[in-house]
Amino acid sequence: MRRDGRVADSLLALLSRDWLGVPVAVLVVGVGGALVGKGAAWAVALGGIVVAVGVLLGAGAVRHLVLVAREARVNPPPGRLVDVGGHRMHVLAEGEAGGGPTVVWMPGGHAPGEDFRELHTMLAARTRSVLVDRFGAGWSDVGPFPRTTAAEAEELLTALEGAGERPPFVFVGHSFGGLLVANAARRRPDLVAGLVLLDPTPLEVIAFAPRNRQLAGMRRGFLLTAVRQLFGAHRGPGCRTGQGCAAASVFAELSPSGLARVGWETVVYDEDLGDLPLVLVIPRDLIGGEAVLAGARDAVEAERLARFYLRSRVRYLAASSASRLVHTPEGTGHDFPHEAAEFVVGVVGELVRELRTVSP
Repeated sequence: MRRDGRVADSLLALLSRDWLGVPVAVLVVGVGGALVGKGAAWAVALGGIVVAVGVLLGAGAVRHLVLVAREARVNPPPGRLVDVGGHRMHVLAEGEAGGGPTVVWMPGGHAPGEDFRELHTMLAARTRSVLVDRFGAGWSDVGPFPRTTAAEAEELLTALEGAGERPPFVFVGHSFGGLLVANAARRRPDLVAGLVLLDPTPLEVIAFAPRNRQLAGMRRGFLLTAVRQLFGAHRGPGCRTGQGCAAASVFAELSPSGLARVGWETVVYDEDLGDLPLVLVIPRDLIGGEAVLAGARDAVEAERLARFYLRSRVRYLAASSASRLVHTPEGTGHDFPHEAAEFVVGVVGELVRELRTVSP
């Protein structure tokens, strides 16, 4: 299994290179030319088709490189590029701490820090706020493979240090980003003043729930998007193929077999965070997550699934003896950081004020 994983990681690392489309197109044209050279009618016809495909791939690959270069030119990184293990990680820090902790945001999925730009901007008017692009996201380099939550937690801490950001930190993470910042806090509790977990990914739903086709589909989608981008078959600004590859790599953890390999390094379990102040912010129900119930065989199983998902949401409360639960506004679902930005900033700002009051 690990050998297969190394092969997959090597392929993802190769696919993440934006220039890969050009040699692939040249190879396809070469194969087509070899067929034409055979002289047989069928070979000439097939070779002509292959050459035409190679030319189209080459044109798309060149288009992709032009778009990526143009995007880099017109949209330079707004923050600093910090060296982390020989690769550059983007860190944007704004605002003044004013004697309190610095807030570090981590969006869900494998999204760039820019996904939380609105939240960051709102909070930076009150205290110091930081956005970090994980490797393979935003303005950061693609970084090494495989991408894992454990590695990204360590990289996050290294990037903050390299950017000159001073602890203590309040880490705020949504969904998969919540799992990541909880990991970072477990590893270096001395740097962390508090945690705000925005409906973080509970690993129980990966290990014990029925197979989640949505997660598997997302990983395939990342890979297909990377391939389309490699050959210029996409609209909009130029996006690096490494973004989809990095997301596909880290999402390999989100399966029972993937979790079995990395569980000990990834899980945040009961009392792992001691008495670290922890605010768990979750919706009251499964609004926006009804798809998880769609595969139930009957009403009894649907009820069991709903209960399982709702209970697993509160598991992070056991990670700290100083945890508390906050429910999101009525009618909001898993994507509430975008649906209720002022509410989220208010929750984070309240914790910052509390920590400011008790700090020596």
